[in-house]
Amino acid sequence: MLRSLGQRSVAGSDDDPRVAELRAAVSRLRRELAALPAEFPDRGIAEDELAALAAMAVSGLPEIPRLRRSLLLVAGSIGSVSALATGLAAVRSAVELFGGPPRR
Repeated sequence: MLRSLGQRSVAGSDDDPRVAELRAAVSRLRRELAALPAEFPDRGIAEDELAALAAMAVSGLPEIPRLRRSLLLVAGSIGSVSALATGLAAVRSAVELFGGPPRR
């Protein structure tokens, strides 16, 4: 598997396919966002939260509430950028692999 700069394998993290899926989806969306020439007001928020998601994926099994919070922040900050819709949907699908939203 090719790894982006700054990513390294963590013992045990490859055992969970959900973590691998999250790592791949976040990496893909980060590349798409970096390649997007357009600036928008919340781009920094999206970049920061994608970095947080990537760190959670690298560190092993992430905390589900924190995953969901980061997803909401990313979706809110780039949700209207149609060029990133497919990548955002992939991240959302990867987060949902960890379980549905909490019941009220």
